Amino acid sequence: MKKTLFLLFSLVFLVSCNENGDKAEERILSDSSGNINQITLIIENELWEGKVGEAIRDNYAAVVEGLPQDEPMFSLSQIPPKTFSGFVRRNRSFISVQKGDEAGARIVKDLYARPQTGVIISGENEEELIHVINESSEKLVSAFKQTEMKEKQRRMGKSLKKDGKLEEKFGLSLNFPSAYRYALEEENFVWIRKEIPKGNMEILIYEVPINQIEADTNTIGNIIKMRDSIGNAHIPGPTEGSHMITEEAYAPYLFETEIDGKFAYETRGTWEVKGAFMAGPFLNYAIKDEANNRFVVVEGFVFSPSRGKRDNMFELDAILQSADIE
Repeated sequence: MKKTLFLLFSLVFLVSCNENGDKAEERILSDSSGNINQITLIIENELWEGKVGEAIRDNYAAVVEGLPQDEPMFSLSQIPPKTFSGFVRRNRSFISVQKGDEAGARIVKDLYARPQTGVIISGENEEELIHVINESSEKLVSAFKQTEMKEKQRRMGKSLKKDGKLEEKFGLSLNFPSAYRYALEEENFVWIRKEIPKGNMEILIYEVPINQIEADTNTIGNIIKMRDSIGNAHIPGPTEGSHMITEEAYAPYLFETEIDGKFAYETRGTWEVKGAFMAGPFLNYAIKDEANNRFVVVEGFVFSPSRGKRDNMFELDAILQSADIE
């Protein structure tokens, strides 16, 4: 118990230093480390193995929407508080769960390394901890996602493809690694590809008139029609007459978001090849460019049979979110 209280005191002390600014600036921080989308859980074993741990897994290891197989949002790695020392403190994302203190959850930045996002969750008993975990998860998940997205984009930024083709065709810049190559270039359509073990990661860029998506209230139906027409025209399958379509058995997820400060429709779902046994996940952003009466569409999809695709799709998402329309 004393060790647990000491850890909590240390965290609170460092948080206060971080929030005051003066003392935080004096500390020399190491670079953070860790795999993308991995969170370290600092929690006693008995709490992790019980209902508190179940609440954490329900909120932070929830299934990612739009993938053909169940994969968790974050990979969770649990350690007891007494082992949270040394290089382990350099992990980029962590959650510290403490029983026996006032209920609450707060985000702390760059306590032991930089960049680093940490969360301190506390409660006087298990019931309070579970309540705090459930009530705060939306905000905290968003904070972790932002941290991981920035880190992924930073890593990719070390080796970017440098050319002006997309800017010439679409007035668009897109940050993607040099490992990707142009697979097809047409007047109003570009297909970019990266080979991975037993599969490929793909990026499509094209534009459509605004009324093609917003002709009526059936936005998702219009996006599906748009995707399927592009697949028919440009994405052939392995056999004659086959081509990529939006999977017919499941409706895609549709969200509203922003890319480059502009309104965008975000669509996530699965694709398949009509006439062949091929399928996988896709992510589509239709970015509204009112100045030019068009939607600029950037899409990523993966073909990687019998393998996890969460991290592939996260990389594509990091690329697509870098879109900048001139």
